[in-house]
Amino acid sequence: MSALDNDEAVKAAQAIELVEIDDGYTLRNTPDEDVVHQHDIQQIPEQDITQQMLNQSAQNPEAWLMYGGGYEQQRFTTADAITTDNVSDLELEYLIETGVSNSMEGTPIVVPGDPPIMYQTNGPNHGKAINARNGDVLWSYTYSNPQEVHGNQGANTKLLLCCDSNNRGFAVYGDKVYMTTLDSGMVALDRFSGEPQWYTSTADYRKGYSATWAPIVWNDQVLTGSAGGEYGVRGFVAALDPENGDILWRTYTTDPERWVETSYEQGCATTWMTPTLDQESGTMYCPMGNPGPDFNGAVRPGPNPYSCGTLALDATNGDLQWNFQESAHDVWDYDSSSPKVLIRDQELHGESRNIVVSAGKTGWVYTNDAENGKLLRRSEETVQHINMWEMIPHIDEERRISYVPGAQGGNDWQPPSYSQETGLVYMKQQNTPHELMWLHEEYTPGETYWGGALNDWPHVSNPEGWNGHTSAVVAVDPVSGERVWREWIDDQNYLWGGSLSTAGGLTFLGTQKGKFVAYDSETGDRLWESPNLGAPISSSPSSWYDPGTGKQYVAVQVGGSGWLRHGRRGSTVAVFALEGQQSQQQGQQGQQ
Repeated sequence: MSALDNDEAVKAAQAIELVEIDDGYTLRNTPDEDVVHQHDIQQIPEQDITQQMLNQSAQNPEAWLMYGGGYEQQRFTTADAITTDNVSDLELEYLIETGVSNSMEGTPIVVPGDPPIMYQTNGPNHGKAINARNGDVLWSYTYSNPQEVHGNQGANTKLLLCCDSNNRGFAVYGDKVYMTTLDSGMVALDRFSGEPQWYTSTADYRKGYSATWAPIVWNDQVLTGSAGGEYGVRGFVAALDPENGDILWRTYTTDPERWVETSYEQGCATTWMTPTLDQESGTMYCPMGNPGPDFNGAVRPGPNPYSCGTLALDATNGDLQWNFQESAHDVWDYDSSSPKVLIRDQELHGESRNIVVSAGKTGWVYTNDAENGKLLRRSEETVQHINMWEMIPHIDEERRISYVPGAQGGNDWQPPSYSQETGLVYMKQQNTPHELMWLHEEYTPGETYWGGALNDWPHVSNPEGWNGHTSAVVAVDPVSGERVWREWIDDQNYLWGGSLSTAGGLTFLGTQKGKFVAYDSETGDRLWESPNLGAPISSSPSSWYDPGTGKQYVAVQVGGSGWLRHGRRGSTVAVFALEGQQSQQQGQQGQQ
């Protein structure tokens, strides 16, 4: 009998149903209160996570302490025991069965120690602490999201989700881990026991607000954002006190002075993925979603700042620094929601600059000056561009226009990685067409506010000139803008999730065909791939070196989700390992 057979938190998560409704999705059979089940929590070393450890996470080969590996969101590990020469010997070390077959889009974080501890989440707001050396589950937790209740006078009290019950990971700091919740909240857990410490609601879920991303912690603040861009919400970025959940500041992302009349009130421009942070300047770079309504721009004249691009804020108080839009006055759902990549000391136009790299839905990579947002380079195209920027037809018109990239991009939320060895950015890209239509809709709180509709591929007329390729893995030089290599990967499901680059010269990612793949970061050659893991891989990997075993590990969650729930569900975390010598010695420094 598995230890999870009697796990009450697992049973609670298994009972939850994701139900399709007229306005998207909602949950049923959620538990009345949070559920924690403890296994062998004594295995967790009693050590608090300090700000210094977070600062050094990206340089510490033994750690992966936040969603992107470090504040710069480079998703690069300095662990180099696995190399281009020996990756062919990489093997599955263990397979974690979470017991919850749901959305698996997260990144496991790993706290170094003896043993190292993995903290992992998946939908619907289920999390675990795991011995990262052998896969033992130490505690499990399920959050008590609200479910549909018929309130007084028919008032809407249901949880509204546009797309899925995703959760992309924990943040860790001190003695706690932090998870966003689908009802637009944040919950803090004792990381040694899994017991809830506090909960804060950041917005009213009954109006369509939600939360799915992994937060970050910096300077005694938990930095978070907003989702609900299909429900006419007003986007914001916020900071919470890590000790008690108090909201320290909030910055709305629709400025009344820059939007026409009251259109800012339903302007969306949400920031629904993890921000990037410059520790030196204290600037955070937020990935910005679509304006609202999605397809009817007539009710929101003007460029609709700060949607569809990058928004730079002072992370100490939320003050605006700059913004850059990739699709002003957007009506094509061209979010720029993937985490931005911060790269220091790059030579552009004869000057050394810190740059912010953005892979948005438009099918180009944008390189901006980190200090002022000035566009320094737009890359060669990563996917095809067909009927780009054509005005979409009214829903009652007989004509239909197929666009490439469609509403899923290009690059949707899936985070790129950056190799400090090659200087290249690596991305999963979509190349499938969509058909979009607009119509006038009155805003009603708690109802969808698309301002139109879309036809998803393959239920569209393929545009002339489309090459038939559905997805690609692409490497781009953010300084020169050159597309260095590209591999097309075709399947009925979208290529979802992010990548990981390593000091060993490798880039790891999962495919919709259930394979976990290692590429030569420089050439794009496939050097290794796993057996079929049984479901599409829609998540983003992490990696660490364990001096206790002398092995480098690479972990990835397995299970489809993706755009409109393409691909079968999954319930596992696959952890691969290879014994080898770690040449760098930052591990002990990172723990001080």
